[in-house]
Amino acid sequence: MTTLEERMSQVVLYMSMSLDGFIAGPDDRPGQELGRGGGRLFNWLDDRMSDGPSGQVYREAMATGAVISGRRTFELAGRWQGDHHDGVPIFVLTHHIDEADVPPGSAKFVTDVEDCVAQARAAAGDSPIMVHGASAAQALLRAGLVDEMEIHLVQVLLGGGRRLFDDLDDRIELDLIRRLDARDVTHLRYRVLYS
Repeated sequence: MTTLEERMSQVVLYMSMSLDGFIAGPDDRPGQELGRGGGRLFNWLDDRMSDGPSGQVYREAMATGAVISGRRTFELAGRWQGDHHDGVPIFVLTHHIDEADVPPGSAKFVTDVEDCVAQARAAAGDSPIMVHGASAAQALLRAGLVDEMEIHLVQVLLGGGRRLFDDLDDRIELDLIRRLDARDVTHLRYRVLYS
């Protein structure tokens, strides 16, 4: 017999990251969304349609039933034109909602971390939930709401930019549950262990 927690959809952080911990190069902004040199973190997507490890990981990501994103990521991505993938609901974690700013497509702004995850779980059903963005990841980790992390570790040192794990308050233990080596990337899947 499974518990309610086991039936709830998993909240999974999916992020490409350099070996020195950056998810974007320096000066990430509109027109240079991945920062200087940050596009290098996504070369592995050239193999996303393959039968190899990168194709497997990409298909898993695209099978998620909802997306939680930080506001900055959402804006830099051009709001994904309201559709991240397959029309799944997008929940954008933000500090403030301007009533006049209506997000496109399936996107919705949410200010409370726990409410955001609850809405995403309700929308995703039994499918996993994809998390994007450093701020959203940090907020969910601080709240103990990330179940797993899929880190696409790219063999490059960017030397600067936006770090994924800069603002965490406490130590968080991780359990490596899968490692897939592919061309230009190592896909590392961790279970997050909260004490």
